[in-house]
Amino acid sequence: MPGPIAYLNGRYLPQAELALPLHDAGFVFGATVTDLCRTFQHRIFRLNDHLARFRRSCDLTCVPQPVADEELAEIAEKLVTENTALLAPEEDLALIMIATPGGIGHLIGQTGDKGEASPTLAMHTFPLPFSRYRPLFEEGARLIIPKIQHIPAACIDPRIKQRSRLHWWLAEREAARMSPGSSALLLDTDGHITETAAANFLLVREGTVATPPRHSVLGGISLQVTEKLCKDLGIPFEERPLSLKDCLNGNEAMLSSTPYCLAGISRVQDTPLPWPGPIFEKLLAGWNRLVGLDLRGQILSGR
Repeated sequence: MPGPIAYLNGRYLPQAELALPLHDAGFVFGATVTDLCRTFQHRIFRLNDHLARFRRSCDLTCVPQPVADEELAEIAEKLVTENTALLAPEEDLALIMIATPGGIGHLIGQTGDKGEASPTLAMHTFPLPFSRYRPLFEEGARLIIPKIQHIPAACIDPRIKQRSRLHWWLAEREAARMSPGSSALLLDTDGHITETAAANFLLVREGTVATPPRHSVLGGISLQVTEKLCKDLGIPFEERPLSLKDCLNGNEAMLSSTPYCLAGISRVQDTPLPWPGPIFEKLLAGWNRLVGLDLRGQILSGR
């Protein structure tokens, strides 16, 4: 049986052959811009929004991106068309976009310094691992505040979606030691809530949905959708700094992320939160109507 295809620097190739050289700046400096989008019923959701965030991340990191958005969209659509043919009807794909500054020649005995090579552009897909997200809908997300803090915006702009993520690795390992099965929720240097490694954070208090200010976290596409659903449903929505005390006294809390869209939080630190909450259920129903399927059902019954 044929396997999935991928894209690398102007050509399509078997995904098993997709690789970056050891002297690529994406490895050497961690200078890797990325984005992840998903399909619903084998169609990419909000591709233009993801492309806009991808290009903004490239601009903010000085990673050249000479390929026009129209061509990026064509590449993405071709990969999805080819690779969804290998899926069962109930499965869906994640699509990953990757950009780096390219190779650094002198690191392998060739000519060329950092920033002198042609940039790297790659895309690949994988079936969404719904079983990985099943606990979010069976028992709710559990979050731990580790000692590791969010990187200050003065160091790395949080609007950049990138792979320089050692602090997240350390934070997740700490959270796993403190409470197996939990994810890390990071505070900034002022003690305010930011985000997890893979999701934006939302808190419900007295009927209002609040999220940290956008300038302090990654601009999530699923967060944008959730904000629009709040507006459509008449649910107040605001951006404001959130303290740990706010979270522990919330009526409910949620995570928004591309693979699963929206999930309820059942515990922060040692404090249980109402789960699943009524606002979460309203918003999840809104998501279901928007994408045309039962998200909870897809994840609970999927592989």
